[in-house]
Amino acid sequence: MKKLIISLMATLIPVRVMANPACPVCTVAIGAALPITRRMGLPDAVAGIWVGAFLAIMGYWIIKFMDRRHWNFPGRNALVLILSVATIGFAYINQVEYSPCFLGIDPLLFGTILGALLFIGTEKLYDWMKQKNGGHAHFPFEKVVLPLVVLTLASIILFKCA
Repeated sequence: MKKLIISLMATLIPVRVMANPACPVCTVAIGAALPITRRMGLPDAVAGIWVGAFLAIMGYWIIKFMDRRHWNFPGRNALVLILSVATIGFAYINQVEYSPCFLGIDPLLFGTILGALLFIGTEKLYDWMKQKNGGHAHFPFEKVVLPLVVLTLASIILFKCA
């Protein structure tokens, strides 16, 4: 019991943290939104948007991990992001049946690709906006709000079209 209390108290000790390309709040928000969309009965394309964004975030975290280990090679970032988003293919092995219907692509796969592209695009947009503003965000949590707004708007548009 004493070891448990000491371990819990040790987690409260402040430590130095490096800035991450995708903040943990955004990661949790997107990860939590995926099961909610499925339970609400939303179309697979809408759920796919959140899956794609989540997989893109995981790719950014892997890139950050590789940066800390100094694992650099040409085309690394693009390769990691592509492989990260491509992990959706494992869902089609046993859990999801591939049923092409939207532009000849499965709706979940289409949404996943769209969500990943939107998330990566908003990350690039945020970097550009921050650079134009002298290296500072325009408002607190801009890095969180921007992708969530874009992904929510895309979800609404796809829901209306489906």
